[in-house]
Amino acid sequence: MPKLPRTVNVPVPASPTRLEILDGLRITAPVAAGYIPLGLAYGLLVVQLGLPWWMAPALSLAAYSGSAELLVVTLASQNTPLAVIAVTMLLVNFRLLFFAFSFPLHVIEGRFARLFSMYALVDEAYALTAARPNGWTKPRLLAMQVLFHLTWLVSGTVGVLAGSLIPTQIEGLDFALTALFITLTLDAARTRHEAPSVLLAGASFAVAMVVAPGQHLMAALLLFVACLTVRHFLHRRGIWHSADEMAEGGAR
Repeated sequence: MPKLPRTVNVPVPASPTRLEILDGLRITAPVAAGYIPLGLAYGLLVVQLGLPWWMAPALSLAAYSGSAELLVVTLASQNTPLAVIAVTMLLVNFRLLFFAFSFPLHVIEGRFARLFSMYALVDEAYALTAARPNGWTKPRLLAMQVLFHLTWLVSGTVGVLAGSLIPTQIEGLDFALTALFITLTLDAARTRHEAPSVLLAGASFAVAMVVAPGQHLMAALLLFVACLTVRHFLHRRGIWHSADEMAEGGAR
């Protein structure tokens, strides 16, 4: 019986690194464009609050997180104690810890590259990987995160320079932070499933205004986290039922 030729599995060549980087930039560019107006407002806000110009790029490098940076400059302009600012930053950015569980860090090789990817993990980067769960490579992922970071850093710096050239203050610019959180709240409360979270947040803030009027922001955040933790354990024990579960039970 004649011997059959041995089949050799030829590996499919991976896409060139340059194409992976370009693909990452192409995917990211439309979302990164949304950073520009918010970054400009952030830079203008730093100047108009009377803070040194270098705080905008310094915060973007040391504590890269758009919403948290806006919160920090607002608190710093009000001479808020450093401990309160640190705890507030921790609570605001605590969600990123849970993002890391499903973020494709496993494709990143090298200690420095992985540390940068962890540092540059923001909401928009997580949203893109969640919407496209497959196909991420190290060059594509890093290109996405670098573009996000550079867009925010440059926009904030341009905003600082523009603010120094404007002779008068722009009324209402300090409302940018409030508007940002209102938008995030409305976006997160689109269905009945999120209604309990909104009610708990409102109740936490109301209680904090009465109990700790001088430190109501930090007190409200701590109380809200405690309420969410209790609700989670009650839900796991079957004591707390979500609106969707109650609706399904009523339909039966």
